[in-house]
Amino acid sequence: MMARRLRVASPLGIFLIATILGLLTGLQAYNYVALTSEHKQPFIVLVSLNLTYWYSWALLVPGVLWMARHFRFERNTWPRAAVFHCLALFVFTAAHVALATSARGVILDALTERSFDWWSYFRERFFLNLDWEMMTYWAIVAVVHALDYHRESQERELTAAQLQAQLAEAQLEALQRQLHPHFLFNTLNTISALMHRDVHAADEMLVQLSDLLRLTLDRVGTQQVPLTDEVDFLRKYLEIEQTRFGDRLQVNIDVEPEVLDAPVPNLILQPLVENALRHGIGPRVVGGRIDVDARQVEGSLMMTVRDDGVGLSPDRLNAFHSGVGLSNTRSRLENLYGERHRFEFQTPAGGGLVVTIVIPLGHESEARIPNPESPMESVA
Repeated sequence: MMARRLRVASPLGIFLIATILGLLTGLQAYNYVALTSEHKQPFIVLVSLNLTYWYSWALLVPGVLWMARHFRFERNTWPRAAVFHCLALFVFTAAHVALATSARGVILDALTERSFDWWSYFRERFFLNLDWEMMTYWAIVAVVHALDYHRESQERELTAAQLQAQLAEAQLEALQRQLHPHFLFNTLNTISALMHRDVHAADEMLVQLSDLLRLTLDRVGTQQVPLTDEVDFLRKYLEIEQTRFGDRLQVNIDVEPEVLDAPVPNLILQPLVENALRHGIGPRVVGGRIDVDARQVEGSLMMTVRDDGVGLSPDRLNAFHSGVGLSNTRSRLENLYGERHRFEFQTPAGGGLVVTIVIPLGHESEARIPNPESPMESVA
């Protein structure tokens, strides 16, 4: 941190600031003399004297910077810093007056015929300009403190933003790891139940599960994937479930070609379809139908999972919300999109359940989240 702060003041920057101050004060001195005195002073002399005054401070600025950064006015160190700065104030004042006096003698000898007593001028300037010298010293110290505190504040904000991003990424990875065993255990339970009724079908499901797990492992650590990959994964999962349900399960997947390349959270649809199977279709003797739809709506990507199952009572809806799959999905959406997403459930008039996810399409961070009017009753 200290090494980074010491690079703030470059010699060129100090020289430019001293030059600007010298020219401004030289011009002010020339106008003052012209308006108030009958003894005119050449402009070049007044500008030169003021330039040497500020150039003398420029030579001392590195020392003042060192003092300001090694004796900082902070909560626990300000008494010690005050003592050292008060001592340094007189040292730097004497050094500056000595440098400026020497430069003044050279200029007067070169540009005028005036006599010059170095020691007398030094004593006069030291006591006469002590207040101005003190203000200059404290101004440099104050500027250094202000710049350093501003830089440290920016560094803290940057560090906090990086930590927040790392935390969000870690949370997403943890949620994704939580989802994988949840899906695996549910599928293995399905295979176990099927093993006693249809060994061939259970064996086929194991092969399909192996392919699905291989695809899952390839995507570990990937937070977003193209929608086409997510749909392919969902189809493989549904092949496993259709082996169990047989003719009792009908599936329709409808995705607009325009949104196939849109980035979506990895494994965002599978938990929704799994819940539809377990809570909607599974309890029905006659089975049911699941429709998965993805389309562009008002600059956003809308994905819906609809089933015509038994629907949810208020009590079951609370349990539905607290399940691993849906709480995981909600947390991932909040981490990735904040308030720029919509995740809700609706109960159609004919029964069943509709789950809707709306996220920004591609990189359109300002996309509007559509909320079309619907005759369905919103339950989330």
